[in-house]
Amino acid sequence: MKTIDINCDLGEGVINESVLMPLISSCNIACGGHAGDLETMTTVVNLAKINNVNIGAHPSFPDKENFGRAIIAMSADDLFDSLTTQIKSLKAIVEAQQLKLHHVKPHGALYNLASVDVATAAVVVDVIKNIDKDLVLYAPFESVISKIAIQEGLRVMFEGFADRNYNEDLTLVSRSELNALIHDPVVMFEHVYNMISRGNVTTREGVEVALKVDTFCVHGDGKNVASNLQFLIKNLASKNIKIT
Repeated sequence: MKTIDINCDLGEGVINESVLMPLISSCNIACGGHAGDLETMTTVVNLAKINNVNIGAHPSFPDKENFGRAIIAMSADDLFDSLTTQIKSLKAIVEAQQLKLHHVKPHGALYNLASVDVATAAVVVDVIKNIDKDLVLYAPFESVISKIAIQEGLRVMFEGFADRNYNEDLTLVSRSELNALIHDPVVMFEHVYNMISRGNVTTREGVEVALKVDTFCVHGDGKNVASNLQFLIKNLASKNIKIT
């Protein structure tokens, strides 16, 4: 049986964590940059503990106004300090529950910028190394940040998106476009299964592009997210693929 990780961004104000947590194997918890505070972090950590779900930090540019989806001009030192504060705030809550922080997945504009920009990627990697070199980085395949992290000795899990369409250069179709999101559960399953079974993703242009995926993200604020996840898990199981 093949195994795959499914992760979900949580603690972002949707308040559906209790429904989603039993369906996933990893969660990325907003830790104050774009969303989240000590109360929401504590609530989601407790749910993750009950459901035996890996806990990750989901830091971003400090920008709640734009939900972390805009690039913020910051010095490397200021970005380092902000990300360190965010991750350490969650780490303290996790460790107070006698648990261990498992991974870091940047959010939004920070995720996209670090995927292509060396300077931003280097800051994120330095933050992780400084906090705990055993933390796993969730990052796109062949991204700038994944390459730097591997060079620096970090473990990387390559992330794919179950509910997002891809461009031919492996960037995600912009949310401003009509076909950015995948809501149909059948289409989502076929999208994911193609990446697992063939190591390819079918882009919106209809081109097959090689893509290695260790963990799939399903967005917690997606339409019909819980029922779509249930459909995905059931159909992956029929193909002898287990979520773990």
